Amino acid sequence: MQSSININTIDSKNIPKTTIETKNIYDFSLKDLENIFQPTYRAKQLYNWLYAFYEKDFHKMQNLSKDFRTQLASTYSTENLKLVGQEESKDGTKKYLFKTKDGHTFESVLLKMKDKSINENGKIIRGEKYTFCISSQIGCKVGCTFCFTAKGGFIRDLSCGEIVEQVVNLKKYNAIAPEKRVNIVYMGMGEPLNNFENLIRAIKILAEPSGLSIAPRRQTISTSGISPKIQELGTMNLGVQLAISLHAVSDVLRTKLMPINRTYNIQSVIEAVRAFPLGTRKRIMFEYLVIKDLNDDIQSANKLIKLLNGIKIKVNLILFNPHSGSEFERPDIEKVKKFADFLIGKGVLATIRESKGLDISAACGQLREKKLKNVSYET
Repeated sequence: MQSSININTIDSKNIPKTTIETKNIYDFSLKDLENIFQPTYRAKQLYNWLYAFYEKDFHKMQNLSKDFRTQLASTYSTENLKLVGQEESKDGTKKYLFKTKDGHTFESVLLKMKDKSINENGKIIRGEKYTFCISSQIGCKVGCTFCFTAKGGFIRDLSCGEIVEQVVNLKKYNAIAPEKRVNIVYMGMGEPLNNFENLIRAIKILAEPSGLSIAPRRQTISTSGISPKIQELGTMNLGVQLAISLHAVSDVLRTKLMPINRTYNIQSVIEAVRAFPLGTRKRIMFEYLVIKDLNDDIQSANKLIKLLNGIKIKVNLILFNPHSGSEFERPDIEKVKKFADFLIGKGVLATIRESKGLDISAACGQLREKKLKNVSYET
């Protein structure tokens, strides 16, 4: 039977308007595609090519009819992000700079968390572990004073498909098998909860068992604390992990670091977090950017414990990653260790995040800024 495409059968309420206009194939869930393509098994075949083989060329999808491949190629696009810059650190961190169809750029990062482990007989006993740091916006509205991305201002939200395609591309570029599980953290460029609908669609598409099958528990939303959206996310009970960028224990300092605190202060964030549903083995991650002589003292550590009392938490201490033009400095590692030891001594699960990519444009937005200054992109 010859395949047919009926774009009018799609439920426009479930697809962002930008999807219908741009026809980015990664904007569509399996169910969406089954509503478009007849017979429906064509959707599953297409989905397999996209997510099991990372195939970008419709004409190479050989088990699809020639007419169907032609229809796909004329209606949908798989190449919505063009790789225009890349840097690799000696620790295995890889930063990618993508250009969108409308000519803007943003970054994605692959972090190798653990290397492959091989026994004396040459057998692999543990594979590599990867975390993808994924962007949700081009630029950011939040304007944190320590963040390099904030220097470039805000341009627009990324579409659902542009979020999903980042993950596909990182797996494809690094020859990571489709069945190999990775962790995703939405803490690249942008505030994920300010792009709520596209973010939620992307989470669901990435979790699709017939696709990449990245379970929600492997997907973490890192937010600066948009209290109403945290509450809304909680009511959806998706099973995703939540990470809160706190960085300070007083509203005065947090407002200096994160102007959004004027709208959503610490108390409103904590209240939203307390209502967030957690599984029995889950914890809320609180990210605490440690800045030299600003929030790295034991008094701050003690206030942090009191502030988060009663919440199942993990505190992730992040050493400030210096960048050109910043007024802030990287803290002394010994002082950070004392901070962590104090938290642990009080019964708080605390870790010091190992810095990655310090020998490249590690701070989010740096590679983009570098390329904007030095490279004229092709149109």
